[in-house]
Amino acid sequence: MIINEISLDFSNVDVQAWTIFIAGWVIVFLALIILSTIFRAMPSVMNIGKKTRERKIRKEEAKRRLEAGEEPAKDGEVTGELTAAIGYALHLYFNELHDDEDRILTVVHKSRKYSPWNSKIYNVMDFKR
Repeated sequence: MIINEISLDFSNVDVQAWTIFIAGWVIVFLALIILSTIFRAMPSVMNIGKKTRERKIRKEEAKRRLEAGEEPAKDGEVTGELTAAIGYALHLYFNELHDDEDRILTVVHKSRKYSPWNSKIYNVMDFKR
């Protein structure tokens, strides 16, 4: 059998070759680890500005509510204004889905000797009329 005749001979591999081999593997795996860390951290880095803007808007909203004499909204609380806006948006969306349209389909058959569709066959097949 050929499989039994295969043997690996490492006697020709010197220390420099092993050093290059191990250094290559270490560099590749370190690069993969660094890249995966960067890709995992990217969404949180990109959302830093968004979080600060949201925090500023929440503070302004709480300040406006206090000046108006209303109770400040807690995190995750759905206010009446938000509920009304969502309800109105759903109402508009579902009322636009039911447009009345005529469901009449008209197919007109025209007999033509030449059309772009049937002329393609003349270029593909070589036959005489």
